[in-house]
Amino acid sequence: MAACGNGADGDSSGSDTKIKLLVAHNQTSPDNPYQTGLLKFEEELESASEDFDVEVHAGTLGTEESELVEKLKLGAADAVVVSPGFMTQTGVKEVDLLALPYLFEDYEHWEAVVDGEVGEQLAALINEKSNNDFKVVGYWSAGVRHYYGKQPLNSIEDAKGLTIRTQTSGVVSDFWTQVGAIPTSVAWGELYQALQQNVVDSSENAYPYYVQQNHHKTDNGKFTTETAHDYTTRLLLVNGNKFDEMTAEQQDALLAAATAATEAEREALYAQEEEYKEILLNDGGEVNEIDTTPFKEIAVPIQDEFAASIGAESILESIRGLAK
Repeated sequence: MAACGNGADGDSSGSDTKIKLLVAHNQTSPDNPYQTGLLKFEEELESASEDFDVEVHAGTLGTEESELVEKLKLGAADAVVVSPGFMTQTGVKEVDLLALPYLFEDYEHWEAVVDGEVGEQLAALINEKSNNDFKVVGYWSAGVRHYYGKQPLNSIEDAKGLTIRTQTSGVVSDFWTQVGAIPTSVAWGELYQALQQNVVDSSENAYPYYVQQNHHKTDNGKFTTETAHDYTTRLLLVNGNKFDEMTAEQQDALLAAATAATEAEREALYAQEEEYKEILLNDGGEVNEIDTTPFKEIAVPIQDEFAASIGAESILESIRGLAK
């Protein structure tokens, strides 16, 4: 986040200063909601202030979120979209609460959490525990995640023994292991081929993401079961140290742009959930519903145990209390 010029008196807050911002996400599809959000960020920020020059990168700064987090920390990127799991790797374990299976009842519940006191509390923890390397300026959604694989799940028993591409450590892995599946690590960019070549039997994600990648057209991605196990959270982050170097006016402009971008990303995602489900069905994919009660019975003790392990029982209770 470097100034490209200074005023004659050395004041870098003048209108002749251009702050170049490289903003990035890991998805390569131009139709992805992340792209919609970051393009809105670019539009709003450049319209509000002549001080900024924003450049949006869709997968070109890295298709792995770990790359984006590292680049943000080192200054090779200025704003990135990443999942909570990558914050836990930097020592902010509390944020992994947002990734707990079956934590949220619906999108209304999710929004009440991230847009309220819990979201503010978690943002403050991220900023503090990262030594200001990461500042949350928006909570985005990557949709509601479902199982998809080579066979439908008509009951929880059908998951036993299936390899599933998901996180291979932490609460998500623990959940799928207790369900009876076998968590397996595959890079997102390699998953289509892995499904096609029987490297994994199944995966889990939200409609806009795996349908855009044509996973549903593989034999091992044809059947979707709407497990709705995760109303996912993504974090729009900037480097807090660099944010602090801005003038108050520049900070206000950036935060306003981030708010507009967050609204645009969510709207795009919510609309695409139904749109891409229809695309999947039209392409010959199959969808079924399932009684999620047995899955939730596994998830709740995992939630309790994880919250207790990090001393976040009060945050978990606050989240549960916001459900209707």
